[in-house]
Amino acid sequence: MNHSIMNTPVSNSTLSDPPKRLFSIEAHWTYNFLLPTWPVIIVFGLLANLTNIVVFLKAGIKDNVTTLMLSLSVSDLLYLTIMSSSPYVFIVSHFADHRLFPFDTNLITELLYWPAMVFYDFSALISVWLGVTRCACVAMPLKFKSVFTKTRTVKLVLASFVLALSLRIPILSVYRIARRTDPDTNVSYVYLAKHNRKAMTRINDVLNRNSLQYIYFIIMITCVCVLSFKLHQASAIRRSHSSTPAPQSEQASEKPDNQGMSSKDVRVIKSVVMVCSIFITSQAPFLIYSTVRLINPEFDVFAKLNNLFVMSSTISRTCSYLNASVNIFVYYNFNSKYKSVCLSMFRKRKFTYIKNNINNTNLLTYNLNKQPLNAT
Repeated sequence: MNHSIMNTPVSNSTLSDPPKRLFSIEAHWTYNFLLPTWPVIIVFGLLANLTNIVVFLKAGIKDNVTTLMLSLSVSDLLYLTIMSSSPYVFIVSHFADHRLFPFDTNLITELLYWPAMVFYDFSALISVWLGVTRCACVAMPLKFKSVFTKTRTVKLVLASFVLALSLRIPILSVYRIARRTDPDTNVSYVYLAKHNRKAMTRINDVLNRNSLQYIYFIIMITCVCVLSFKLHQASAIRRSHSSTPAPQSEQASEKPDNQGMSSKDVRVIKSVVMVCSIFITSQAPFLIYSTVRLINPEFDVFAKLNNLFVMSSTISRTCSYLNASVNIFVYYNFNSKYKSVCLSMFRKRKFTYIKNNINNTNLLTYNLNKQPLNAT
């Protein structure tokens, strides 16, 4: 969770036109290679986040980290759900005639884009809080352990959603659904009207696409560095204890200070570091091209560097889909409770399936044995 952190919606005609300008070959191959992967990533992400939600609810929401991870899964699920129709429109428009659609395709590719960005921003804020809360609890456990309670975390999540929605209201207010008549066919159709889009887009670019994203990015990198240092420190303490065991009296007196973190704490920190690292990696392409777009007016749709913009935005969107889909691997590998509940769910489902097949087979055999043989 994109997220935002996503490219500006690009006109279908721009994407499907034969590339003729700078970076035409690179843009052409990047788009043709990455575009077909979008539906696959989205479907996997939907199933993965549904699995995350079910597993977390079955395991129980007992601490702030689990609360944030559940919220992140819900936000990523909603983001991918809203964005799920856009890739198909892009694919059809790119590889076929965009006039196949009996409506303005911007109703899907652009109108749905900005509400989806609310949830991508929401996911970004949750990832930031995940890193900040765990970093504070590890760096100063006595001071912050009792501060980030489950109740306060829920309030923080709700406040983050309100903030994410509020930051997108200016750009959301631009769009209206209207009707107009095609002069060639004299047929009326619904289209996406835009009012004062240029000014609102500029505000969105400066605030949401650059300033806030760099703040999130810097905070996340700081948290990852601090948590990684603490993991290294804990590992060094464990190695020193295993190589040079202290006398019994010294062990009793030094245990509270030198035993380091528990294995559970280490796994939690590793999972948070991985989630934050995924966020940082997925954000890097967006931050680079978004900054260039703000500085250079030619780096945009229908401008001189249109093809480079399309190539960059395609990579950025692919990263955002991956960011919202792959956290399941982190939870499975670094959360023992998640892994045990997940395995028990699938084992139970598999056992039920096998048991039902056996019962059906036995019933069929019983019915066949009861039937009398036909006289010959």
